[in-house]
Amino acid sequence: MPFPSFKIRKATRADADAAWRVRRAAVMSGCISAYPLSQLDEWTGGAASKAFADAVEERFLVATVDDRVVGTGMIDVATGRIDAIFVDPAYMKRGIGAGIVAHLETLARAEGCTRLRLDSTLNAAPFYRSLGFEGDEIAQYRSPRGLTMNCVPMRKRLGA
Repeated sequence: MPFPSFKIRKATRADADAAWRVRRAAVMSGCISAYPLSQLDEWTGGAASKAFADAVEERFLVATVDDRVVGTGMIDVATGRIDAIFVDPAYMKRGIGAGIVAHLETLARAEGCTRLRLDSTLNAAPFYRSLGFEGDEIAQYRSPRGLTMNCVPMRKRLGA
């Protein structure tokens, strides 16, 4: 299948349900071999909360194909922290995740940020390594929903 042309834009509150759908589908597809199903259900269960919708509106970017939300991501340029990189499984392996990360790096550089950091799921660490992130040790991540799970803290130094 040809690679779709995608656009990245600032998310709106109206994107919250689509972002939640993409997040759940990506987690349930990509993380199934790395975490117990009960943990994935706890992480992604239910509907998008008001707090999630607030975060989408305030901080998320979305990748779209034909106006359909197919990916998400966000960055705090003050700290260089990247989060919420998720791609709809139907659009994975087509450059969308890498495109989101590259876009976030551009935003970070524009704000003078010289280092990025993120907490990768166990299954996504090779993807981030392919983009220049480093990190191998497993640590504990505590989600905003209160779930504790294994992750790989990763870092990347940004060049000029």
